Amino acid sequence: MTRSNSSSRFDRRSFLSYSAAAAGISVAKPFASLLAHPNHPRNGRGPSPDYGPLVEAIDETTGLPLLLLPEDFKYLSFGWTRDPMSDGFLTPSAHDGMAAFPAGRGKVHLVRNHEVAEGPDAFGPATLAYDREAGGGTTTLEFDTNRGLVLSAWASISGTVRNCAGGATPWGSWLTCEETTLGPASNNDLTKNHGYIFEVPATGSTMIAGPDPQPFKAMGRFSHEALAIDPATGWVYETEDAGSNSGFYRFRPTTPGVLEDGGVLEMLGIAGVDRADTRTNQTVGEWRDVKWHVIDTPDPAVPTGATSVFSQGRAKGAAVFGKLEGAWYGNGSIYFVASSGGDAGQGQIFEYNPSSHLLRLLFESPSADVLNAPDNLTVSPRGGLVLCEDGDGTEYVHGLTTEGVIFRFIQNNVDLRTIPWNGFNQDYRSSEFAGACYSPDGKWLFVNIQSPGITFAITGPWGSGGI
Repeated sequence: MTRSNSSSRFDRRSFLSYSAAAAGISVAKPFASLLAHPNHPRNGRGPSPDYGPLVEAIDETTGLPLLLLPEDFKYLSFGWTRDPMSDGFLTPSAHDGMAAFPAGRGKVHLVRNHEVAEGPDAFGPATLAYDREAGGGTTTLEFDTNRGLVLSAWASISGTVRNCAGGATPWGSWLTCEETTLGPASNNDLTKNHGYIFEVPATGSTMIAGPDPQPFKAMGRFSHEALAIDPATGWVYETEDAGSNSGFYRFRPTTPGVLEDGGVLEMLGIAGVDRADTRTNQTVGEWRDVKWHVIDTPDPAVPTGATSVFSQGRAKGAAVFGKLEGAWYGNGSIYFVASSGGDAGQGQIFEYNPSSHLLRLLFESPSADVLNAPDNLTVSPRGGLVLCEDGDGTEYVHGLTTEGVIFRFIQNNVDLRTIPWNGFNQDYRSSEFAGACYSPDGKWLFVNIQSPGITFAITGPWGSGGI
């Protein structure tokens, strides 16, 4: 079998040794204060009581007040849509999910998704395109954390559709997910089926297991959103964004770390409850045993209706979630977001413990004032959660500390009507945040605003406020 670069760069013995060590680490159990009073989120309508109120902050790149931040934080913007990249191509639009990887001597590589649909042709070199008629993909940027400086940027995979989020691997790559199930049968412009996961290295361009980028079809053909990997096993946990009828999946690879070798795809169910509905009437903090249902046909020729991956799992008794979005591994758990779930329909955050096979509802938004449709998330170096909103009106990034304090940390203030930049001249304050992730040293938070397509690097006194 032809292998991608993952198998040559990835030493399975080292991975398993690391995983065993990681599994043996005793971590503190966070969010105890939150779960002790689940119906009374602390703060939640204002700024952090530790970082302080949000104030207009000047971007060190453009000189424009693009964000509101706590007073002692600073930031710079880069990687705007239409910015020239080092490979001679222009930066594509619709910035979304992202992860940061160490690149030595204070440098990091950011692999960034672009949630572009099937309409435009593929960007970047032709060799990077899975389907030349699809406009999505990823770009990679090198950032110097010591100098606060972008060094280079390049296309790393293209020819995909709606690369919404994805997830970082323990072996140093990014898995980019297509949020679609389109193909030639449903869209005449496309030349290949879509709805898959692709692997992109942190350094260089897409991993190639053949003449073109190859999807991991055993991981499922459905409307993928994000994923997170348990480093103790190499098992991949995947979220589905199919609106109010979404599933949570687990992929058990035949060879940990070598996803092209295939494996088994399963959909989560609640033990003792046939076809459980987690969207409403859930108890915050209650651990529930789960049961995994094997998906017999992970790559259906017709990915809708009764043959869809979701319908297959649901028919066997799997659970339904409301619009699953971001996922991230941290604190020994998999955290994931149901953006439209909850009694108020404003979002839920679930925690799955892969070692005990237990699931609980960690947090549920009681109203849009507290948290309005969370989307991407990441786990901070201090154990808290950073939540990107994709709701209505002005958009925020929220923090949720391990002590149960939820607060607004960043406010979108991108209004270019009076001072255009890069050819953009509209009010973008209602555009969603996405792709939040930290540099490996924990000093920088990177995040995107999807439209007009901007990446930000933010730094400041992190230790004082819980994220």
